[in-house]
Amino acid sequence: MIRFVVAPDRKLVPDLAATLPGRGIWLSASADVLETARAQGGLGRAFARAARGPVIVPPDLPAVLEAALIRRISELLGLARRAGQAVAGFDKAREWLRTGRGRLILQASDGSAAERARFLGAAGESVVVLDPLPAAALGRVFGRDHVVHVAIAPGRLGERLAVEAARLGGLRRDGCGGKTRADKQTHSDGANG
Repeated sequence: MIRFVVAPDRKLVPDLAATLPGRGIWLSASADVLETARAQGGLGRAFARAARGPVIVPPDLPAVLEAALIRRISELLGLARRAGQAVAGFDKAREWLRTGRGRLILQASDGSAAERARFLGAAGESVVVLDPLPAAALGRVFGRDHVVHVAIAPGRLGERLAVEAARLGGLRRDGCGGKTRADKQTHSDGANG
C-alpha cells in the first residue's frame, strides 16, 4: 500500500514514508490498480471520494511513484551501507549469506540469470531475494560502475528495503491478487486535515 495526501493546492502527493500531515489516502501498490482506474477515468474520482473534495491527480502518477520508490530504495541502501549493514560484490555478499549475517539479498534486475542462480546456491530458506534496481543503480550506492549482488543484515533498514522493493515490484507488475476496482483499493486513514 502507498499513502497519499492532498496538498493545500488540492494536488495529490505520494507520502512513501507515511509521515506527512493531513488526511491519508491509501492505494494498493499495484500497476493494474492504477492502470484500471486511469483507463476508466476513476482514479481522480476515487481519490476525491476518499479526500472528501476535489483532487488534482498528476497524469504521470505511475512514473512519479516509480521514480520516488527508486530514490527511496537507493537512500535506504546507502544508509545500510554506511551503517555497515550492507556489503556488495559476489564474494563479500556470499560470505554474509554463508555465515547467516545476510538475511536480505538484493540482486541487479539486469544481472545474468545464471550468475544470480549460482550466487543463490548457498541461500537458505530464510533469505529474502529481491531485484528492484539495475546493476548501475546498485553500483552508484557503493561507488562502483555496477553491482549485481548485495547482502543486507537483518534489522530495520533491511525491513524497510524489503517493503519498498515489494512496493516497487507491485507497480512494475501485477501483484494485487486480482483486485480491479480502484474505489475498493482506495481508503482513508481518517486523519483530520
